Amino acid sequence: MSKKILIIVSNANAIGPHKRRTGNFLPEVAHPYAEFDRAHYQIDFASLSGDTPYLDALNLAGDPDNLAFLVGKGWADMQKAKKLSEVDVSGYDAIFMPGGLAPMVDMPEDPLLKKVIKETWERDAVVGAVCHGPVSLLNVKLSNGSYLLNGKNVSSFTNEEEENYALADVPFELESALTKQGAIFHKTGPWEAYSIADGKLVTGQNPASAKGVAEKMIGLLEAK
Repeated sequence: MSKKILIIVSNANAIGPHKRRTGNFLPEVAHPYAEFDRAHYQIDFASLSGDTPYLDALNLAGDPDNLAFLVGKGWADMQKAKKLSEVDVSGYDAIFMPGGLAPMVDMPEDPLLKKVIKETWERDAVVGAVCHGPVSLLNVKLSNGSYLLNGKNVSSFTNEEEENYALADVPFELESALTKQGAIFHKTGPWEAYSIADGKLVTGQNPASAKGVAEKMIGLLEAK
């Protein structure tokens, strides 16, 4: 039976004091979507508010997987993302949170998202996130009262990368925030591909890492 993946996306379209335009970063959605599709998985979308999500980095549409997403079923399905509160997440084998600056706006504290990630983790399903997407893992407390991040090997967009990208726009530096909640942080050079799995938790550093995160998630799902 085909595995089911729920991609949970941000609804934000601006960030910071200067209202920088943003959204979900195209390759961080499109590259994993392509990998999940090639694995013949069912792929559904949910967003926090149920409103039409935004995409950033449309200038990268020349990439084959990005273009296929935009003109094919992917973007059409993402525009129809259901409201997370209306989705039975227990029916999915994995959840995935892509990045872009948008998740830094609406995903650090959202209580339903925290509950969904906690319950997904505790039923031994796969949890994946890339770049700024791991902000969704902040403030997730497990049934034993500990932070999900505590003692986990993770990656995300790094402080060094943020310094030259959006330091004036983000509310905090993600690498520092993850580490503060007990994460063991791993990284490579700026903008180089890097992804890591710790049990059923898979995270990646930046846009170049999105494909690797999906591949690791598929590896875990196929091993189940």
